[in-house]
Amino acid sequence: MRTPPTPSAPEPLSGAGRATAIGIVAIACWSALALLTRFAEPLPPFELLSLSFAVAFLSNSALTLRRGRRGLASWRQPPAAWAFAFAGIFAYHAFYFTALSLAPAAQASLIAYLWPLLIVLLSTLTARGAFRLRHLVGAGLGFLGMVVVIRAPAGAGGVTAGEYPHAWLGYAAAAACALVWSVYSVANARFRASPSGMIGGVCGLVALAGGGLHLALEPTVVPTAGQWAAIVLLGIGPVGVAFLAWDHATKHGHMPLLGALSYLTPLVSTILLIAAGLAPMSWEIVAAAALVMLGAAVAAARRGRGAPPTEGRSGQIEVPRPVE
Repeated sequence: MRTPPTPSAPEPLSGAGRATAIGIVAIACWSALALLTRFAEPLPPFELLSLSFAVAFLSNSALTLRRGRRGLASWRQPPAAWAFAFAGIFAYHAFYFTALSLAPAAQASLIAYLWPLLIVLLSTLTARGAFRLRHLVGAGLGFLGMVVVIRAPAGAGGVTAGEYPHAWLGYAAAAACALVWSVYSVANARFRASPSGMIGGVCGLVALAGGGLHLALEPTVVPTAGQWAAIVLLGIGPVGVAFLAWDHATKHGHMPLLGALSYLTPLVSTILLIAAGLAPMSWEIVAAAALVMLGAAVAAARRGRGAPPTEGRSGQIEVPRPVE
């Protein structure tokens, strides 16, 4: 009688696998970004930006100081790394908070969450991969989802002129969000030598810049207790821990896979908004969420069972060509 083979222990995750898993933490945190932003209304966009990133700076600085000199050394990085991180994080959130202040939360959020699809497409380009039919189909589905959201009729989850007179500006800001964050996420691999600990310092710069623009352009609104709770939760989660996790993941993880997994974010975000009564339950919103998620799934799909993505000599993620 043949002895059954002894089951082998599961192989530990590779460095890229661990980094990708850490990226899922950021994806989970961002699912609550739209909900917490709505809870913080009617704070002006740059005031909310400044206060939430001030909380992120304080919480991240506490972790940095606990590590002593080693933690502080993570802030001694080239100016280019600081400028790149600041520009990406500040621009994304400036556009995002502006979008949600001008347009309905569910619609603006779904448009902003086109960035996972753009990550899949851009990471294919940077890995010198050829565009295939699935990439075009995925992009088309994502764009169709955006059209469904924007053109939804009033009373069915759409826009009413009285509620959101500047909704189109909000949609444009949301689209800018998607473009900024996808480019930042893919290009961030070029700064893989810079530790993620420096993101705490970047949060401080974002808070200062947001505060300056707030004082120059907006009236100050004193937050209520409920708004302070939303600000603190934003600073700890979606603009705090999430950025440390995402920075590490985009420098060392599998970008195409991260892009595909990120499409869980708009689904969970939309469900949270509907459950909280901050977005109507309509077929347009459900259809749009389904289209943008399907678009990313189609674009990221690979025929055959190829090898996992690997790091090339240039430090970028190379995606093996699928079996056609």
